[in-house]
Amino acid sequence: MALSEKIAPALTETREDFSEYVAHLQLHMALQARNLVPSLSNTGDSRNNLLHQTQADIEKFVSRQGF
Repeated sequence: MALSEKIAPALTETREDFSEYVAHLQLHMALQARNLVPSLSNTGDSRNNLLHQTQADIEKFVSRQGF
């Protein structure tokens, strides 16, 4: 078995791991950016605010789960 045949599966696995890491990092950065940008509308609707906060909390929870 040639050396290249032994290395190829390891390289593929490393690329997949790296792609997964980059996807996770992009999600994390998007969530962080969302928290840094203020809302354009300052509504007093508490139900709407609760919905947005709940959604943000769920997205944070999901993004922190191990793969």
